[in-house]
Amino acid sequence: MSNFVTHADLRVDPALAAFIEGEVLAPLGHDAGAFWHGFAALLAEFAPRNRALLAHREALQQQLDDWHRAQRGTSVDPAAYRSFLEEIGYLVPEPGAFTIGTQNVDAEIAAMAGPQLVVPVLNARFLLNAANARWGSLYDAFYGTDVLDAPPARPGGYDQQRGAAVIAAGRRFLDEALPLVGQSWATMADEPDGKLADERQYVGKTAKGLLFRNNGLHIEVQFDRAHPVGKGDQAGISDIVVESALTTICDCEDSVAAVDAEDKLLAYRNWLGVIRGDLQESFDKGGKTQLRTLAEDKRYTSPDGSEHTLPGRSLLFVRNVGHLMTNPAILLADGSEIPEGIMDTVITSAIGALDVAGKGRFGNSRTGSIYIVKPKMHGPAECAFTNDLFDAVEDLLRLPRHTIKVGVMDEERRTSANLGACIHAVKDRIVFINTGFLDRTGDEIHTSMQAGPMQRKGAMKDAPWLKAYEARNVGIGLRHGLSGRAQIGKGMWAAPDLMGQMMAEKIGHLRAGANTAWVPSPTAATLHAIHYHREDVFEIQQGLGDVPGLEDLLTIPLATGTNWSDEEIRAELDNNCQGLLGYVVRWIDAGVGCSKVPDLNDVGLMEDRATLRISSQHIANWLLHGVVSEDQVMDALRRMAAKVDQQNAGDPFYLPLMENEDGPAFSAAKDLIFKGAEQPSGYTEPLLHKWRARAKEAI
Repeated sequence: MSNFVTHADLRVDPALAAFIEGEVLAPLGHDAGAFWHGFAALLAEFAPRNRALLAHREALQQQLDDWHRAQRGTSVDPAAYRSFLEEIGYLVPEPGAFTIGTQNVDAEIAAMAGPQLVVPVLNARFLLNAANARWGSLYDAFYGTDVLDAPPARPGGYDQQRGAAVIAAGRRFLDEALPLVGQSWATMADEPDGKLADERQYVGKTAKGLLFRNNGLHIEVQFDRAHPVGKGDQAGISDIVVESALTTICDCEDSVAAVDAEDKLLAYRNWLGVIRGDLQESFDKGGKTQLRTLAEDKRYTSPDGSEHTLPGRSLLFVRNVGHLMTNPAILLADGSEIPEGIMDTVITSAIGALDVAGKGRFGNSRTGSIYIVKPKMHGPAECAFTNDLFDAVEDLLRLPRHTIKVGVMDEERRTSANLGACIHAVKDRIVFINTGFLDRTGDEIHTSMQAGPMQRKGAMKDAPWLKAYEARNVGIGLRHGLSGRAQIGKGMWAAPDLMGQMMAEKIGHLRAGANTAWVPSPTAATLHAIHYHREDVFEIQQGLGDVPGLEDLLTIPLATGTNWSDEEIRAELDNNCQGLLGYVVRWIDAGVGCSKVPDLNDVGLMEDRATLRISSQHIANWLLHGVVSEDQVMDALRRMAAKVDQQNAGDPFYLPLMENEDGPAFSAAKDLIFKGAEQPSGYTEPLLHKWRARAKEAI
């Protein structure tokens, strides 16, 4: 343990300790000794509580497993099942009527509706791109994607035919979002000389054009007849820039591979960089070195001549890890590893305190808040633990009560079933709830692992529990006053190359009452912003009906009476194994926690640990119940390893799976399946961390 430094009762990685003391505490004016003693005292209280909550998870799961084994061979009686869940404390009583009391929430969260990005915090370039995605070029988004019903751009420079289609689509958007009286944006010969149908939409003039607002989101119409696009445009419009990613989640969790002090320090440094405002990244583009930095604010002059600014960057959340994992970056007095979620809360909050103290170049929150998304909490007791932990961290950092706000991810079954009580446990700091199909499905499978074989993954998208889950999340959030105070979000569009399909389908999230939804790229954020001009989400929320009950939510997606063909079983196995291997090989060998992984049909899909969780749990379930054999799984893994190797053939740093079946990546894939049923809550992190650590040792 000589490579650690000792502070109070803690042994801390020296680089991490130096970072905390020199780059975080010193600018805050906090005494390092007092901080470490306070941190140690906090851990003495909360680390045992954390362990007790995890033990309770496992005790409940054991009771569920025993009950399902006893019921096997009979259909599940909904009334008996619900009674059993209440008896063991899986279901808790609903709280009485209440409204959340969260205060000091930024407008991007409370009063505006728009896209939300999630970005891996370990990748500085992606992080900068996401933070700067507050404003996006609609012309660029139209030109480079499959959104338009027109031939794609021809290679070799600007395609005039494609450009004309882009301009026409831009004009249609302006006519829809900013209608003029007696005139169309499509036939204008100069800057608009007609009146807006609603003159309140006009905001003012920027250095590049005119600024408008619709449904709370801004639109900048830029004019420049010297511009390559503007010079060929009859009105001289060179671009349409729209307010896009209102908020971004800087992710320390599912989209990153962080297993040790080195990885965590990079995560914290990047979070500090965007909070402090000095993060930058250089990269090669076309043989030239480019430097990326954070965007400046957008300035404009209002009609009365006064000068104003709008934020040039997305409002930033940071997503901490959940309660499960520990990390060797800090060792407790007994020599055990620190609960990683507690470490994240303390350090990311301390970094956020620099923003509260006005130490950043730009500023993130204008209301003095720190925004933390907390994933993978199971039920209200774990939410209450997080609330208490945030209280203690505020006291440690001398922050006013409820400075640290929380986003609760509704992605575990026990949280979904007790969502009202979960919200109540954090009612004075909650700013966010959302749904996520993949993690939620992974927990659905694991919770009822012993009940029987599950439906195929595709069929689960139409399962009663999923529809109830999505509707209940919105309805319960509205019931407790989140509208106008917090975000009600929906999950990720996973296919970044299929923007046309996204535009056809993702508007459904708004119509379901969500005032934000996740997108995989800045371009996707710009396109998804169009949806928020078409629909007034807050108006939709006012017209939504009653909250569905628990009956459908508790319906287990069993494949009762199904007799799959050999071809159907093989296809399901291949789909699961190919996606699993394609993701795991990058996680283990390259330390990449989120990337565009080609699926079985070579369509690039954004994959993270949530997609891995469902694939591994689904195969483990079918193995347990004899739908597939170990030999069938190994055959599928080997055939799909050859497929994944072929898909990565152009990567000079790629280590082929077929040549390294005993290596860390293939071994991790096997463990995730064959040990899947015994993993805590079906999570992939314990095995991924184990094999990634071994891969790093071998480098």
